[in-house]
Amino acid sequence: MFTYIDKNTSFATIEKLDVVQKVLSEGENILSAEIAGEGNMNVVLRITTASNSFILKQSRPFVQKYQDINAPLERIHTEYSFYSALSQGGDREYLPKVLGYDPENYILLLSDLGAAADCTSVYKDSSEIKQLVSSLCAYAKDIHQTEAPASFPKNQALKTLNYQHIFALPFIENDFDLNQIQEGLAELAKPFKHNPSLQNTIDQIGKLYLSDTGDTLIHGDYYPGSWLAVNQKTYVIDPEFSFKGFAEFDLGVMGAHFIMASSSIEGLSTILTHYNAQIDEQLMRKIAGIEMSRRLIGLAQLPLERTLQEKKELLDIAYELITA
Repeated sequence: MFTYIDKNTSFATIEKLDVVQKVLSEGENILSAEIAGEGNMNVVLRITTASNSFILKQSRPFVQKYQDINAPLERIHTEYSFYSALSQGGDREYLPKVLGYDPENYILLLSDLGAAADCTSVYKDSSEIKQLVSSLCAYAKDIHQTEAPASFPKNQALKTLNYQHIFALPFIENDFDLNQIQEGLAELAKPFKHNPSLQNTIDQIGKLYLSDTGDTLIHGDYYPGSWLAVNQKTYVIDPEFSFKGFAEFDLGVMGAHFIMASSSIEGLSTILTHYNAQIDEQLMRKIAGIEMSRRLIGLAQLPLERTLQEKKELLDIAYELITA
């Protein structure tokens, strides 16, 4: 059994971990351990000493925010493998640095990027997209052009979990009461359920997602919650959903969130312009529609304050993107 770490763990216990000892200088002690950010998947702590701070991240056999949902512990190894693959080409200014890795305790130590906020603020102020899109497309392209080793984790267990929430559950009847989110939302979801033609298209892309035939390293969860804004710089974090797949997935997901933030489909064209590399545009658009749908009528809701009519208009865009 590995050592569980959380905000209530004694500093002495944390300090005794070999991976932490390698980061601490002789005589250096932990002064605080506080929750860092609003992560869903893992325990993430900011560890502070008199002269330093770093991030301790540990996976659990479940989703930290929704502990009734099982999730593979090995996702932390995927995250470590992602950072390792990118670091082979030198330090990436948009990624935190790996300070240590303890596979036995499923712990990853990362550099502390400082006081930061994720970029979910775009849902309230879509003008921020213009400031983000160029760098985010450049980062995505850099990730996609990185040659991951043949041993890079297939991440099949986490892909299977993610598949359920992206390609399956939002499009069937389930126990998630959408009217508890917003009265009338369940009615808006009806055209997306029991729709064989729509489901066939989604199933085809879902099978592609689950396959292990891709050769492009992707982030796997490239949305505003995985982007940090610090002192006018943007960082990319939380690549635990990474695998060798297809670039269109990252780009479609990013595009979906730009559309939901701005209520305009122009975000897709903007991404294509800045990314400036050959991709399957139709596949990207369909993924954008699927991601929009699952964020509006699925479990993984966003801090998206929209009227029912505005959500209907977004779902209409999503439907068109999937079926076109």
